[in-house]
Amino acid sequence: MTDSSAADTPTRLVSRPAGLAAIAGRYDAVLCDIWGVLHDGAKAFPAAPGALRALRRAGKPVALVTNAPRPDYEVAAHLTDLGIAPDCYDAIATSGDVCARAIVGRAPQKPFQIGPERDLPVYDAASRMAGFEIRPVALDEAGFVVCTGLVEDTVETPADYEAVLQACRAKNLPMICANPDLVVYRGEQLVYCAGALAERYEQLGGRVEQAGKPYAPIYRAALAMLETARGGPLSPSRVLAIGDAMHTDIAGAQAMGMDCVWITTGVHREDVHGQDGALDVEALKQFFQEQDTPPTYHMDRLAW
Repeated sequence: MTDSSAADTPTRLVSRPAGLAAIAGRYDAVLCDIWGVLHDGAKAFPAAPGALRALRRAGKPVALVTNAPRPDYEVAAHLTDLGIAPDCYDAIATSGDVCARAIVGRAPQKPFQIGPERDLPVYDAASRMAGFEIRPVALDEAGFVVCTGLVEDTVETPADYEAVLQACRAKNLPMICANPDLVVYRGEQLVYCAGALAERYEQLGGRVEQAGKPYAPIYRAALAMLETARGGPLSPSRVLAIGDAMHTDIAGAQAMGMDCVWITTGVHREDVHGQDGALDVEALKQFFQEQDTPPTYHMDRLAW
């Protein structure tokens, strides 16, 4: 049963189910975002693991889809540390793995890295795919740029990267953006992501290849994983996507023909929730009116 506080939008009714149990029967499989839906970078949201396990018990395979610029095994290890065990999902599609394939596709050109050391495993993944070692090099040796994020994202902004972006542009280097997200909440702090740097690089006239959501390659990879888990083909119209970012999670899934659950307490929470944390119904209506295509459903938090 859905609750009566659905938001009436110019395009359609966006319903607010009490939990996934109310709508899961309409779908054969689920794609679920990670950051902002399952955790905030520091802790898991209490009801999220149980909701994923319930989906799988109901016969709905779950693929996690994330713009984390790291290989799937690194993301899985982090989830385990946060208490989100491997029995919560069937597979993980990461923008890091999509990025690694793009890096291999540009070999033998060498990459220049913009991002922190914690993202270097993307080159391990690329090396395994290629069958030879691929490592970032100095700018004057590089044939392209890989942007995984800001080095000190809790204190830096895109303005701190203007000089290096200008230098890359002067060499006319194409960029692979390993995380198209512009910002995320880490705990209570809003931090910039690689997508913000890629956006600025495009403003400078640079060419950018995006590795994650909302672009099709990561969805195709995730759908293939779901079909393997299910043991048969899937229609996108029977796949439910869950996410918190309108311009990546929701827009990307809608472009693939999927229904969506938008989690309101994620990256857009200041737009639709008051200072007391309660959902502001009038603000929600205004938010939906500003969207080209509102989501199918909205929930405060992921729950069964």
